[in-house]
Amino acid sequence: MNFTPTEISDVILIEPKVFGDNRGYFFESYNEREFHEHGITTHFVQDNQSLSSYGVIRGLHCQLGSHAQAKLVRVLAGEVLDVAVDTRPNSPTFGQHVAVKLSSDNQKMLFIPRGFLHGFAVLSAQAIFSYKCDNFWCPEAEFGIRYDDPEIGVKWPIPEDKIITSPKDRQAHSLQDLLNLEQA
Repeated sequence: MNFTPTEISDVILIEPKVFGDNRGYFFESYNEREFHEHGITTHFVQDNQSLSSYGVIRGLHCQLGSHAQAKLVRVLAGEVLDVAVDTRPNSPTFGQHVAVKLSSDNQKMLFIPRGFLHGFAVLSAQAIFSYKCDNFWCPEAEFGIRYDDPEIGVKWPIPEDKIITSPKDRQAHSLQDLLNLEQA
């Protein structure tokens, strides 16, 4: 696997070595030893999967406090624009984001450490998305920031009239709300 730091160095783009022939392909999507050799010592405890259609934006979500989650994400079918936003209070990249296209064609994965919001937009007709998490989901610790928060400035490649979000995501907080919560 190739491990490449992104513009926010703790967010790592991972490209597996894909072995293909006339039968299809094979690759390792996770190898603890290799991840540890590249500084990712996260112990994953939960796998999640979602199916979404074109125009769906899920996020931007995180778990707060001791329930924070690191994630290893990838696309099993389709294509998404995956986004990680740094919300670590003392980070020099606080409020900045990384956006990467992940697809079943490119087989890329993204490692997102604790302290980041996460979200994605579906660019294909449908996408099956897989998340490995290092902490169990806790509904009381769930927090969300609007996908279109101007302080974050993600350029989602979906026309405004085609965006599909949940009511919860449309009514989510702002980055400033998160700052106020952390200062309280």
